[in-house]
Amino acid sequence: MTVPREMPEKWPRVPEPGRAEEERRVRANAREYNEKFQYANNCIKTSKYNILTFLPVNLFEQFQEVANTYFLFLLILQLIPQISSLSWFTTIVPLVLVLTITAVKDATDDYFRHKSDNQVNNRQSQVLIGGVLRQEQWMNVRVGDIIKLENNQFVAADLLLLSSSEPHGLCYIETAELDGETNMKVRQAIPVTSELGDISKLALFDGEVICEPPNNKLDKFGGTLYWKDNKYPLSNQNMLLRGCVLRNTEWCFGLVVFAGPDTKLMQNSGRTKFKRTSIDRLMNTLVLWIFGFLVCMGVILAIGNAIWEHEVGVCFQIYLPWDEGVHSAFFSGFLSFWSYIIILNTVVPISLYVSVEVIRLGHSYFINWDKKMYCAKRRTPAEARTTTLNEELGQVEYIFSDKTGTLTQNIMVFSKCSVNGHSYGDMQDVLGHKVELGERPEPVDFSFNPLADPGFQFWDPSLLEAVKLGDPHVHEFFRLLSLCHTVMSEEKSEGELYYKAQSPDEGALVTAARNFGFVFRSRTPKTITVQELGQAITYQLLAILDFNNIRKRMSVIVRNPQGKIRLYCKGADTILLERLHPLNQDLTNITTDHLNEYAGEGLRTLVLAYKDLEECYYQEWAERLQRASGAPEAREDRLARLYDEVEHDMMLLGATAIEDKLQQGVPETIAILTLANIKIWVLTGDKQETAVNIGYSCKMLTDDMTEVFVVTGHTVLEVREELRKAREKMMDGSRSMGNGFSYQEKLSSSKLTSVLEAIAGEYALVINGHSLAHALEADMEVEFLETACACKAVICCRVTPLQKAQVVELVKKYKKAVTLAIGDGANDVSMIKTAHIGVGISGQEGIQAVLASDYSFSQFKFLQRLLLVHGRWSYLRMCKFLCYFFYKNFAFTMVHFWFGFFCGFSAQTVYDQYFITLYNIVYTSLPVLAMGVFDQDVPEQRSMEYPKLYEPGQLNLLFNKREFFICIAQGIYTSVLMFFIPYGVFADATRDDGAQLADYQSFAVTVATSLVIVVSVQIGLDTGFWTAINHFFIWGSLAAYFAILFTMHSDGLFQMFPNQFRFVGNAQNTLAQPTVWLTITLTTVVCIMPVVAFRFLKLDLKPELSDTVRYTQLVRKKQKTQHRCMRRVGRVGSHRSGYAFSHQEGFGELIMSGKNMRLSSLALSSFAPRPSTSWIETLRKKKGSEGSAASSPSAVPDKTLKDGQRAKWPGRCPQQPLRLLLCQYSPCRSKSPIPRECIMPEPPLGAR
Repeated sequence: MTVPREMPEKWPRVPEPGRAEEERRVRANAREYNEKFQYANNCIKTSKYNILTFLPVNLFEQFQEVANTYFLFLLILQLIPQISSLSWFTTIVPLVLVLTITAVKDATDDYFRHKSDNQVNNRQSQVLIGGVLRQEQWMNVRVGDIIKLENNQFVAADLLLLSSSEPHGLCYIETAELDGETNMKVRQAIPVTSELGDISKLALFDGEVICEPPNNKLDKFGGTLYWKDNKYPLSNQNMLLRGCVLRNTEWCFGLVVFAGPDTKLMQNSGRTKFKRTSIDRLMNTLVLWIFGFLVCMGVILAIGNAIWEHEVGVCFQIYLPWDEGVHSAFFSGFLSFWSYIIILNTVVPISLYVSVEVIRLGHSYFINWDKKMYCAKRRTPAEARTTTLNEELGQVEYIFSDKTGTLTQNIMVFSKCSVNGHSYGDMQDVLGHKVELGERPEPVDFSFNPLADPGFQFWDPSLLEAVKLGDPHVHEFFRLLSLCHTVMSEEKSEGELYYKAQSPDEGALVTAARNFGFVFRSRTPKTITVQELGQAITYQLLAILDFNNIRKRMSVIVRNPQGKIRLYCKGADTILLERLHPLNQDLTNITTDHLNEYAGEGLRTLVLAYKDLEECYYQEWAERLQRASGAPEAREDRLARLYDEVEHDMMLLGATAIEDKLQQGVPETIAILTLANIKIWVLTGDKQETAVNIGYSCKMLTDDMTEVFVVTGHTVLEVREELRKAREKMMDGSRSMGNGFSYQEKLSSSKLTSVLEAIAGEYALVINGHSLAHALEADMEVEFLETACACKAVICCRVTPLQKAQVVELVKKYKKAVTLAIGDGANDVSMIKTAHIGVGISGQEGIQAVLASDYSFSQFKFLQRLLLVHGRWSYLRMCKFLCYFFYKNFAFTMVHFWFGFFCGFSAQTVYDQYFITLYNIVYTSLPVLAMGVFDQDVPEQRSMEYPKLYEPGQLNLLFNKREFFICIAQGIYTSVLMFFIPYGVFADATRDDGAQLADYQSFAVTVATSLVIVVSVQIGLDTGFWTAINHFFIWGSLAAYFAILFTMHSDGLFQMFPNQFRFVGNAQNTLAQPTVWLTITLTTVVCIMPVVAFRFLKLDLKPELSDTVRYTQLVRKKQKTQHRCMRRVGRVGSHRSGYAFSHQEGFGELIMSGKNMRLSSLALSSFAPRPSTSWIETLRKKKGSEGSAASSPSAVPDKTLKDGQRAKWPGRCPQQPLRLLLCQYSPCRSKSPIPRECIMPEPPLGAR
């Protein structure tokens, strides 16, 4: 190969070890040359282990967990005979069990990763080696190889496209796995290599590519090809990235530039940040506290041992000599300390962590198996992609949602249009009034057009009549829609057209033109064929002025068969209206009114215009365009200036209005989640008007709101001033309503729960992307967040993916609230990964969001069930599990502490070592697991009906530091009774034969039996939802205890293991004594009765909302079901429309480069305005101060219904359903669970 003089020589031939690659140098068909650079091969590895490294690496990772290290430390202590009073197996059995379960889980996960890696690495690819195509596995492909791809094959590595079966080196790819977009994209080989379609020519190709080093930028590539003394610039349009699929192209050849881990796909597959729940973080803190408590108990008992040995033990050295090596009472106390650390370590049993993971796994399966979250249309079930965040679903306070594809269907429908000042799309009656949707007749009949799309519907026949009558403006309107686009057409059979559009908007517009008789049939690089009212007309395509986000418009220049040159343009109203000829002023005013009308209905709009060009002007302009297209520098700027020049003084044709339909159930879901005190923020890349209109459609924004603040400032000062004015208006409104309070302009970030969040009235905030960029700066982010959090709804428009993540991070940083992000596209991935919980919608934009999410399903409405049912139940179950677990283990362990004062602090255990080993593994493990997996407080239907049931999770009421100390206190109380009642009875008790009852083993059996019975009765009281599994586990565990107890004291085990099971018949003899059973009964009653009495009084005097709901269901069964009266609520007003044009830049340029473009809800109107405060707001106000949110397990309401007072509901009939009343009023201070006047029957949800 001849290297041109311009070729730089600064790149090192062989990279230095440890030095990052600065630029890449690849020579085609030269493996030996490329191997000097030590580039990565094409083998990918996502697995973590192999057969040799699994055991050491996995154990090393597991012992990174503090709990595992702690128990390993205890095991080592137990191996020291001087301090161990328990056998080593009491710790090693549960430790090995935990390590084994975790190792099996990790091995299974890694096995599937190995399987996936092998499947990918063993895919076959055709590689050009020695002038011959050979089948090679992907793992054997090397940088510099030339490979052949065929239609529908995955791209094996990042390739420089050399040639293809299509004219001019074009090929079509699908990038859904790469960026989540399902629309077709076009790539093109550079002209100098596009003719290398023959294998013999490719075998002689020795070009060298010098380009950027490996990076994760999917949309950018920069490099240069040096070949035959020339250099050719390379861009992303010349690259095929790994993960893409070749479509509609018979074959293509590419040069491998990046392979394996260096490909952009693998560079983007970084590890997802590990997420932990708030309960996990609290548990870590509590475990440290418990360990401190354990040390304190060990110190107390060690001091007691030292004192006892010094005062009493020295007198019995003849009978009780010190162990070998112990020469003083102090050293004896030191050894006793470690002995008690071993004995008392069960306050934090290792089985706790195993049980938590099992419960979370069960909750995940419930989500996966939920048929009510299964989408039959797409055959997509809900999926819990993680098992660590289930209970956090019950604590969400902020939801950050994408708009397009998440709230909407991302399916565009041509709804209305304005042509020459006349609006089409609304049906009118004889009086000229608009007809409601439900009263519309049959849609327009397009049977006259054999090429019409049968799925297209339009409701205004006057537009079709105008087409048939030959209205020139209407004809020109649809002619523009059929010509000005980048849609690909494929005719699978005669008359069966299939359009492939870059955006749903374009597809909807071209389909509309098709149905009204202007059918786009096909295109070539220089022509477009349109069938106009049955007559095929071919237009010469002279230029495509492509779309981008700055221009916000696209144009085509065509020559009709008569030789007339015309420019057709469509784009955003704000851009096109200022480029019209002054003669259009009157028509512009009328069209603007139509645009405002369409905007009021939440439609996305485009303005259409045209311009006739003189032949001489066009020729001169085209020459300048050609020079600008070939310019090596500032090419985009030159083209933009030329485009801007020709797109002036255009004539207005009209406007289109496209509906992006809401997903089913979105308004209802948002309303229900709002009643659950969840704040929903919409973060979208769409235009402000579009997002606002969707906000009204889905009832986030309502006309009853006090005010909607719009922040559009372009500078820091403007944004700060607009935010300040918004806060002042909110405060002024509150003062006028009698809520006077003082306001500090500057509030510390640690006290963001300010007076603003207690304002009266409902507000909303809308902010643009350029304003948000300033609002997120360090000196203004607190002001922005405080203003936004005081609003009921927040909509951020024109935001980038990075800004979405920054907004989520801002709320996480200052509000200390659980956040959830939901989206469906690749642009939502950063937001999904940043939030505490990420939810992916498996919709129209690929699976990138799903792959990055923690949970996924197909429709936004399923979020209501995910949070209010699965999330709330998971939180409830986990909290009840933890409370009971800590209770039963403190009750179990603290008996050793009290026994220490009666055994000379000698570290003697009350129970035998087998009971200690089996207590948390067999006797008490399954009942608490059953409760943690299956328990419910109210049925799923009631969880959906009463959103306020969700708020205790947000306030963290069910498990917090206060609840933890209550459980510990109950456990200690139980341990005191468990020890001292049998101790007091045994002091003077005798057997039936008059012999002394008291002995160590009899006492141990009595205490152990009392403990198992008490904790079993306690979990029976804690269980709110009984299943056959609960019964089997609770009573089965009791039966297992007695079976194992009698077995261990049997003659058979003694004969086999005489040194281990010495107390033959002790259990049988002890439990045969009536005194023992009376003692067990007395202990059980005294331990359980205070709990029963407390819960009874609490239920009667201070019931929680869940108690009220359960009581209500009993009342409902006795009353006649009545149906609720419903009324429709409409919205009046107009808001500026959105811009319905969202495809990408670059398509038009490829069309014009001389290539053959062959490509064979329902509105929620039943919810009336509600008061601005609710019964639980008192608790919410407390949440700002640390610890006060957890001051009580239930809430004291700030609104009550007095006896004889009938519930009021603004604007509703007296038969208002009870579930909405309970959302606002709490009867918790009433003596009865719910006042009689408030009990209003309502049919179940299924009956509506």
